[in-house]
Amino acid sequence: MSQAHGSETPRHKRRTWAQAEGLPLPLGATWIPEEQAFNFAVYAQNAESVTLLIYSADDRAKPILKFPFDYLRNKSGRIWHCRIPLNQVPDARYYAYSVSGQNAPGFPGFDPDKILVDPYAKCVFFPPGFDRKLAMGPGSNAGKAPLGVLTGYRIFFDWTGDVPPRPESDAIIYELHVKGFTKNPNSGVHPSRAGTYSGLIEKIPYLQELGINVVELMPIFQRDPQEGDYWGYMPLNFFAPYGQYAATRYVAEQHIEFKEMVKAFHKAGIAVVLDVVYNHTCEGDQRGPTYSLKAFDPEGYYMLSTDLANPFVNYSGTGNTLNFGRAHVRKMVMDSLRYWKDEMHIDGFRFDLASVFSRNADGSLNWGDAPIFNEIAADPELGRMALVAEPWDTGAYQLGCGFPGTTWLQWNARFRDDMRRFLKGDPGMVPDLMRRIYGSDDLFPDSRADAYHSFQSVNYIDSHDGFTLYDLVAYNQKNNWKNGHNNQDGMDQNFSWNCGHEGDVGAPAEVLALRRKQVKNFCCLLLLSNGVPMFRAGDEFLNTQFGNNNPYNQDNEIGWLDWSQFPANQDIFRFFKRMIAFRKAHPSLCRSRFWRKDVSWYGTGSAVDLSSDSHTLAFCLHGVSQADDDIYVMINAYWDELQFQIQEGAPQDWLRVVDTSLPSPEDFSEHALPLRYSTYNMAPRSIVVLLRASIDQNH
Repeated sequence: MSQAHGSETPRHKRRTWAQAEGLPLPLGATWIPEEQAFNFAVYAQNAESVTLLIYSADDRAKPILKFPFDYLRNKSGRIWHCRIPLNQVPDARYYAYSVSGQNAPGFPGFDPDKILVDPYAKCVFFPPGFDRKLAMGPGSNAGKAPLGVLTGYRIFFDWTGDVPPRPESDAIIYELHVKGFTKNPNSGVHPSRAGTYSGLIEKIPYLQELGINVVELMPIFQRDPQEGDYWGYMPLNFFAPYGQYAATRYVAEQHIEFKEMVKAFHKAGIAVVLDVVYNHTCEGDQRGPTYSLKAFDPEGYYMLSTDLANPFVNYSGTGNTLNFGRAHVRKMVMDSLRYWKDEMHIDGFRFDLASVFSRNADGSLNWGDAPIFNEIAADPELGRMALVAEPWDTGAYQLGCGFPGTTWLQWNARFRDDMRRFLKGDPGMVPDLMRRIYGSDDLFPDSRADAYHSFQSVNYIDSHDGFTLYDLVAYNQKNNWKNGHNNQDGMDQNFSWNCGHEGDVGAPAEVLALRRKQVKNFCCLLLLSNGVPMFRAGDEFLNTQFGNNNPYNQDNEIGWLDWSQFPANQDIFRFFKRMIAFRKAHPSLCRSRFWRKDVSWYGTGSAVDLSSDSHTLAFCLHGVSQADDDIYVMINAYWDELQFQIQEGAPQDWLRVVDTSLPSPEDFSEHALPLRYSTYNMAPRSIVVLLRASIDQNH
């Protein structure tokens, strides 16, 4: 019996094209709640076939589903995609891909035997039998390969009440390693949380007491746990947090622990900046493992050369370099940045070897209009975040206005080197010292054409890459023998000075005292300079790496903070704490603009001695324009006592706040008394800071 015209009812509800074929965007494995299904999408431009593999929690070697993509049905442009309802694979827990295609002669790339991690996987699981070596040669690594985790339908986190801090003139950046900060048994953190995201939460009161309001976390992207990359600069994936830093052993909950850490930092008024590595991956060169990008699109993700013996271009120094001349590579990085910002509430990023961003597809430098900088600037959210560049790579040095990210902050290695050279006593350093204290306007000019800001200079004396602050005053030579490279790794030019004795063994008392004074001098110069200061965790209590200036593979007492040094060096901690509070209380020091007429420069007398033999400088920073006090600083890097004549005001106008030559607590006076004389006898290698109310505040 036929139905009346116009009332026909289909036997089955027609599936949409997206339900039948999947969608090409977003990339990755995306949970569709209303359909109770996953959408899978992966970029593989030159692949001839792509197969999705889905695994249960019980068997990571044999997939419960193999879905071969049909290019007539499951491919749009260069992206392969499909939609898999959960009721078809109710036990689904992990996923991966197998990809095949034609390789260029002599070039390693497509390998259908390899199990491949999705470049967009938000969580990566390493099975108990994981074997890095199997990924480095031909043959299958099924059951022993990292897998993506299907977590989208399990994870929920309540961000209610989360307010991201936005420090400006009071910003103090503290660089730390997530594991190394609390892994040492003497850290005071509960053993179950030592070396984890949760362990950092336990140390928040310590950071608050010190005065830290920005933590810069060394890389936390997922990497190969068998590579020996303790620092984290060899990422496997740009979306997944490093699972081995989680106290929880439940894979799906690693994100929750990371988010709890971020929310706890924010509640304490501390912003979180990630040190991100987008310039290369852990797949290395032709000898390295094949985990992901190398076999999805070997000619599309990496810069390649015409040298078949060395096919991967290596501007990163680690075997390969991502190709930012390709739009899909830039999209992957942009998607990663948005993910960490939107989903993880990260406040900023420090980009490792950021000059790679400005390289064209052929490896040449694009000095004026590198696309990814425009794409980040055009993003309504990313463009307003704290973006910090390490403005160089192994073949380019773009510090200052040579770097294409014109509004970015930059690690100022000139500040680091000039401050080190001045305090160790190198000749001819006073002009450079003035430039760095002033804010490095030679590197960040504020002319009408350039219009840079002084705060774009991230000032630092030391970082993870090099000596600790204590080792800088305790060693003339690096001591990297335990790294396994015959002491050939790490920087040779450290501009360090051991104060008269190499290392700690047998060091005389007068040498140890001078080292403490030099550390306080470095602290003063860092925190009295225009720009944003940064120092590394442990500097505030003289943490040592025993002269190792490149402990990238030292996941042990060399690379971990030794908290037993904290009680023994309370005086240094107190000095850092007081100097940080002093800087925060005086916004005149760190400004959006250069000091210009607000600063007057002097020497031991009325004129600055710019000669090669000079080791002295004084300056008065007038604070009236900032509704602040006046600050008078006298710096004597000479090895004898010198008399400085104070050039402004009456002696009784000035209160001595700091004299690094004095023992604690007189080195930073909590109850400063007025000066009695207009001259001050400066001890050898010392810094004095005076304070007076500005003229407007006196009336």
